[in-house]
Amino acid sequence: MTSLRDEALASKAWPFEEARRVLKRYENAPPEKGYVLFQTGYGPSGLPHIGTFGEVARTTMVRRAFQEISDIPTRLICFSDDMDGLRKVPGNVPNQELLAEDLNLPLTRVRDPFGTHDGFAQHNNARLCDFLDSFGFDYEFASATEYYTSGKLDEMLLVALERFEKIQDIMLPTLGPDRRATYSCFLPISPKTGHVLQVPTLERNVAKGTIVYQEPDGEKVEIPVTGGHVKMQWKPDWALRWAALGVDYEMSGKDLIDSVTQSTKICKALGKTPPVTLSYELFNDENGQKISKSKGNGLSMEDWLSYAAPESLQYFMYLKPKTAKRLYFDVIPKAVDEYHQQLRAYPDQDLKAQLNNPVYHIHGHDVPASDMVVTFSMLLNLASAASAHDKDTLWGFIGKYAPDATPETHPGLDEAAGFAVRYYENFVKPAKTYRAPTDQERAALQDLADRLRDWKGDVEAEALQSEVFAVGKAHGFDPLRAWFSAIYEVLLGASQGPRFGGFIALYGVPETVALIDRALAGELATD
Repeated sequence: MTSLRDEALASKAWPFEEARRVLKRYENAPPEKGYVLFQTGYGPSGLPHIGTFGEVARTTMVRRAFQEISDIPTRLICFSDDMDGLRKVPGNVPNQELLAEDLNLPLTRVRDPFGTHDGFAQHNNARLCDFLDSFGFDYEFASATEYYTSGKLDEMLLVALERFEKIQDIMLPTLGPDRRATYSCFLPISPKTGHVLQVPTLERNVAKGTIVYQEPDGEKVEIPVTGGHVKMQWKPDWALRWAALGVDYEMSGKDLIDSVTQSTKICKALGKTPPVTLSYELFNDENGQKISKSKGNGLSMEDWLSYAAPESLQYFMYLKPKTAKRLYFDVIPKAVDEYHQQLRAYPDQDLKAQLNNPVYHIHGHDVPASDMVVTFSMLLNLASAASAHDKDTLWGFIGKYAPDATPETHPGLDEAAGFAVRYYENFVKPAKTYRAPTDQERAALQDLADRLRDWKGDVEAEALQSEVFAVGKAHGFDPLRAWFSAIYEVLLGASQGPRFGGFIALYGVPETVALIDRALAGELATD
């Protein structure tokens, strides 16, 4: 009998493929530090956004997969680059004039425009941690400011000072002429203004551990590279962290491929082995534009959770990380229904299929049962047909369709019903456009209504679906999907919809007849 570890070692699910790449680092000996370190990075120059969450969720999936194939302990650090200087004011925060006054200060020294924390970075860091905590992620939060000022990076900073020229030789060919002339991998924190300065390093004293630079007012200043007196430029900073902490795995967006390349070289120049890396595709908004935390376009984490349970967001994050996906409101219903479809499949799958099922990578071995006896898409169509303003209206139909289901016995379904009403009110209802039927469609709809009036069979989705098919064929619809398009556009005011037999079973036969009658009387198209 194949063991769990054997199946995990052979699984083609992408988290297991990534985990095997990490394990290969230690095929000869375990890590000297005693654990494998996974890391995610976050820049708190704007509010946390859904891409940040996705990086933690996906890295957690790789970490879980690693724990199936190895007994080496693991840690996950979520690192905030909160010592970076504020270079521009984000467009989606209040009190922007306040932030404009604090440009070039480290983000932890920039005043909080929301007035709730000691600094802008502290506010954004807290929001990130609150959100990650709500998902139950096992991680350790790390602040660049704390790591620099506490001395945790001092030893490697002194190595970087010693190997300054090697780092410069890696970075300078990647820069334009003007930037190359003034570039230094060290960014002094001015003792006069507190600003993070982009100035050349004029002198180095390796024995003393100091550099000399020139202030904007012309004064030359000598400061140590340790103790938080300097930070490093972005790519050297990333490499410094990898080298100092012994990071084994980190993923990042494809826009950082060049950064990964240069940071890898610098990590090696510092005498350390760079981590295994994965470059994932970026999320786009509905217009195909890259989602940006400073622009605030696309979906936020809060947006998604206003309309669906968090597990559906994790499911969306699991899917094909190397494939670009549009992330906007219309993807939510599909993600919810696919997630529950996978939940329903899991108990009957063999071990190999379970390890390939996305819900394993979301829940581990504690995969819950789905209580969605009605799909989210069907709930949306039910809300539309019933013009529902609250979930109690939907339960009036659900109770007849599934008498054993109640809000108490099916809490996931109850939550989904509330989400469906909210989604319908905000996205479906404003876009609904009913049209009048053509002569062919009118005759077919009348026939369907007459057959449903005379319906004597069980109110069962498949039988009703067969009847709907039969009507379409009898009235010469070719292709038959034109008949279903007509149903959706005339009765539901939408371009697509559910399996209509299932809709009838849920909404009710008499109620569906009444809906058809209203459409044929012109009441819907004139609303």
